[in-house]
Amino acid sequence: MALLDGSEIRTFLESHPGWEMQDGTISKTYVLTDFASAIGFVASVGVVAERAFHHPDVDLRYRRVTISLTTHDEGGLTRKDTDLAARIERLAT
Repeated sequence: MALLDGSEIRTFLESHPGWEMQDGTISKTYVLTDFASAIGFVASVGVVAERAFHHPDVDLRYRRVTISLTTHDEGGLTRKDTDLAARIERLAT
C-alpha cells in the first residue's frame, strides 16, 4: 500500500478535527464521560480495528483514550490509517 503524501495527510487532518500528525503517526485523544464509557469505546474500536485487519495503539487513562495509527509495514501513513481513523471518529459521535 502506498504511503500518503503531505497533501493527502493535510486534507485528512483538516476534515477530522482533533487528529494530529507527529513522527509518522496520526493520533487523537477522546475524553469520555467516565471509565466505563472509555472501556466501552475501546472495545468498540477493537472490533472495528479487527474487522479492518489494522490495529491502532490505544492508551486508556481513566476516561481519556488516545488512539494512534500508522502502518508499520509500510513505514508511515497509508489509506488504512485514515480509513480506520474515520471509522473510529464515527464511533465517537
